[in-house]
Amino acid sequence: MIHAKETSNSQGITGDRPDPFIRNDQFNFIKGQTDILVNGKATSSDAEVLSVLRHLSQEKVFDLFPSLSEEQKAVLQPLTAVKEPADAENFLGQLVAYVVPFQNVTDQHLKKLFPKAKKLKGPKLDTFDFRKLSYLGWIESSTLMYLVIERDGRLDGVHGSFNRSAKYGICSICNRHSEVGLFTARTKGSGQDNFIKRGNYICQDSATCNSNIDTLEYLHKFVDLLQ
Repeated sequence: MIHAKETSNSQGITGDRPDPFIRNDQFNFIKGQTDILVNGKATSSDAEVLSVLRHLSQEKVFDLFPSLSEEQKAVLQPLTAVKEPADAENFLGQLVAYVVPFQNVTDQHLKKLFPKAKKLKGPKLDTFDFRKLSYLGWIESSTLMYLVIERDGRLDGVHGSFNRSAKYGICSICNRHSEVGLFTARTKGSGQDNFIKRGNYICQDSATCNSNIDTLEYLHKFVDLLQ
């Protein structure tokens, strides 16, 4: 059920304001579509081409959400009016109010997620903007990395060793080219005392990674690999 509040947009039109419904990865995807529209306007003056581009962008964004209410559609509709960088900035600025923050994490949550990490310090949680997170990641003792994800309403955690690379590469979480490092974790093999090391390259900076994520597909695949 959508809980709504009455509000008015920049044109002074009064309507119902839906609760936050956009995840960080979806916000980043929408941001990518605004970039496409701005670049399209800068490189083409063909009205028909630009109209098709706007239609495709709206279709892709609407497809991110299984069931949109009319109020939610109204929040996303201004995407089609984006032409200049200022339009994109204004649209995204208004969209921030509808971003669902990452689930609240406390030090007690972290202790339960990583019970074997006796010397766990944890990150400074008050320094994070949880609206900009698809996962919570931090490094301790230079070579230990911890990741917390939210899936099906539950928090899940993985940790392992992290070795920075001097080269750029494709991150297994955001699927973008960035400064990466090799994350490896020990997982149980087929035997009782048999352990296997599994891992892949991911961003060195989790904030950069979170700003790049426009789908949760790769994040979930990466965590599944480690478990």
